Amino acid sequence: MTDSRTKVKTGRTDYLLLISTLILVVFGTVMIYSSSSIVAAMGKSQDGYFFLKKQIFFFLTGLGVMILLSRVPYAYLRRTAYWGMAASFVLLLLLFIPPLGVKVGGATRWLRLGFFSFQVTEFVKIALIVFLAHFLAKNHNRVEDIKEGLAVPLVVTGLVIGLVVLQPDFGTAVIIALVLTGMLFLAGGRILHLSSLAGFFVPIGIYLVTAKQYRLQRVLRFFDPWSDAQGSGFQIIQSFISFGSGGTFGVGLGDGMQKLFYLPEPHTDFILSVIAEESGFIGVAFVIILFLVFALRGMLISLRAPDLFGTLLAGGLTILIATEALINIAVVMALVPTKGLVLPFLSYGGSSLIMSLAAVGILLNVSSAEK
Repeated sequence: MTDSRTKVKTGRTDYLLLISTLILVVFGTVMIYSSSSIVAAMGKSQDGYFFLKKQIFFFLTGLGVMILLSRVPYAYLRRTAYWGMAASFVLLLLLFIPPLGVKVGGATRWLRLGFFSFQVTEFVKIALIVFLAHFLAKNHNRVEDIKEGLAVPLVVTGLVIGLVVLQPDFGTAVIIALVLTGMLFLAGGRILHLSSLAGFFVPIGIYLVTAKQYRLQRVLRFFDPWSDAQGSGFQIIQSFISFGSGGTFGVGLGDGMQKLFYLPEPHTDFILSVIAEESGFIGVAFVIILFLVFALRGMLISLRAPDLFGTLLAGGLTILIATEALINIAVVMALVPTKGLVLPFLSYGGSSLIMSLAAVGILLNVSSAEK
C-alpha cells in the first residue's frame, strides 16, 4: 500500500453503490410517509406530511454533504483525524450537562444547541473511523505490537464506548466495538490479538446486560416474548404480526394496520416491519439485496483503494453501515434481542441519514481513485 499523499489516477465513481443508496433512501422516504402520516395527523402537528417534509429536508441536506465529500480528496480527512476525535469527546461530555443533553426514551443521546439538535454518536462514529484509519495506516508496521501499535486505538475506542454506555446506548457501543475489530483485521492485526479483544469485550457485554434489569428482560423476552406480551415482549410480537400479515406481496402501500398505534416506532426502529406488512416478502428481500450490494461494493472499494488509509477508511464505513443494517434487520425478525437501532437510509432521522450519506460520499471519493 502507498501513502495517501501519493498521486493517483482518477477512476470511475462506483455507480452501483450510489444507485443502491439512492434507491434505499427514496424507498425509505416513501415508507416513512406511509408509516407516519396518520400518526402525525393525529399528533401535535396535526400535519400528515410532518415527518415526510422533515425527511425530505434531511435527504437534501445529506445529499449536499455527500456530493461535497465525494469531490474533496479523501486524503484531506487525515488532517481532521485528531481534531475530529477531540470534538467527539467534547460533544459526548456535553450530553451530560443539562439542558444541553436531551433525554429521549430513557437515554441521553441528543445534544440541543438552540433551535438545532442532533444525535452525537452519529458524528462520533464517522470521526472515530477517520481517526482509526489514519492512526493504523500511519503505524501499519507496528500493528502487531500491542504497546506500540494497538494501545492508542484501544484506549481511544474504549473511552468512546465508555461514554456511549453511560448515555446509556448499549447497541451503539456494540457496533463501535465491531467496527474496531473489523478495521484492526483489515490493518493486518494478529488473529490472536483480535481473539483476545473479543474475549475482553464479551464478558463486559454480559455484565452490562445483566447489570440492568430492562436489558436482561429484553434478552429473556427474546426467547419467549409471549410470556410478557403487553410488556417487554410487545414490540417483537407486533413485528411478528406485521411480517405474518404481509405474506409474499404485502397488503398494499398505505394499507398496513400495525403502524396504527400497534407497532412501536413504525417510522424509525421498526420501519422494516411496516415494509414487510405492506410490500411482503418481496419488499423485504428487495431491501436486503440492496444492502448486500452496498456492502459488497463498499468492501470492493476498500480492497481497490490506492493506499492503506483509503482501505481502512472505506472498510470501516462499510462495516459500520452494514453492521447497523444487519442488527436492525435481525432485531425486527427476532433473530437477536430487541435494541433501539435505526435502519440506515430507510428509518426516519436527520442525524442518521445525513451522516450515512456523508459516509457514502467518502466511499464514492475513495472509489474514484485507482492504484
